[in-house]
Amino acid sequence: MRESILANKTVDFAVRIVRFYQYLCKEKKEYVLSKQILRSGTSIGANVRESRNAQSKADFINKLNVALKEADETQYWLEIMERAEIIDFKQIERLHNNLNEIISILVSSIKTVKKKLKAESGE
Repeated sequence: MRESILANKTVDFAVRIVRFYQYLCKEKKEYVLSKQILRSGTSIGANVRESRNAQSKADFINKLNVALKEADETQYWLEIMERAEIIDFKQIERLHNNLNEIISILVSSIKTVKKKLKAESGE
């Protein structure tokens, strides 16, 4: 099931983000941006997890939309760190690729559920 794949990918991503945060603090002595990326990067999976207990399809879509927003914010922090030369792209290429994959799955899942919701309402 797609949600299981998404849940697994977001948990794996959160673990990578935690390790990245630890690296940023220990090796780069970067504490402000690292907390931002820790918060947004781990929040993606938390919102996907919350979606499993959604009270309706609309609530499910909302939870996935929040996860998508957090993913976009995580991309933003990665870009800031790269442009500020705190890290270089090679260091975060895998994170970028994982994040792009998660975003694609989220967008696809949201579209699919919206389509089903529309069909059920007879539109």
